[in-house]
Amino acid sequence: MADPELGFHSAIAQCVRSLENLEACLRKAERYARDRKFDVGVLMSGRLSPDMQPFVYQVQSACDYVKHAAGWLAGEAPPKHADTETTVGEIRERISKTVAYVASVSPARYDRAAAQKIALPWAPGKVIGGADYLLQVAIPNIYFHLAMAYAILRHNGVDVGKMDFLGPMNFVDA
Repeated sequence: MADPELGFHSAIAQCVRSLENLEACLRKAERYARDRKFDVGVLMSGRLSPDMQPFVYQVQSACDYVKHAAGWLAGEAPPKHADTETTVGEIRERISKTVAYVASVSPARYDRAAAQKIALPWAPGKVIGGADYLLQVAIPNIYFHLAMAYAILRHNGVDVGKMDFLGPMNFVDA
C-alpha cells in the first residue's frame, strides 16, 4: 500500500528536474555531432536494439508520463501533445511545454491527489488510486524512458553519464 502522505508536488518536481537534466544532455549531443561533423538528427532516431523505440519516442513518453501525473493527480486533463517531433529543437520544445504545464499546477492542487482515481487507457474498466498511480505507474515509467534516452545517447558516443542523469546537486558545507 502506498503512503498517502507522499509529497506529490515534490515527487513530480523531481521528475521535471530530470527532464531538465535530459535537456542539458541534448546540448552535449549537439556539440558531439558538431565536433564529429554529422547531423545530430541521426541521434533522434537512435535506439539500443532494432525492436526498441527510438530516442525521440523515449523523450516523448517521459514527457507524457510527467504531464499526465501532474494533471491527473491535480484532478484535471493534461494537455495533449502530438508526437510529431523529429529534431532536437522540437524535442527541446516538447520538454519546455511539459515543464511549463507542470509549473502551472500549484502545490495546493495536489491536496486530493491520493484520493484521485486514475483511469489508464491501457487498463479499461479499472482505476488506480493516486498514490499507487504515482509510485507504481508514473515514476517507474518516467525513469525508464529517461534512462533509455540517456542510454541511447551514451551508446551512440555522447559523453553523458550518471552525473548528467542526476544533474547539479545543492551541496552545503558540513
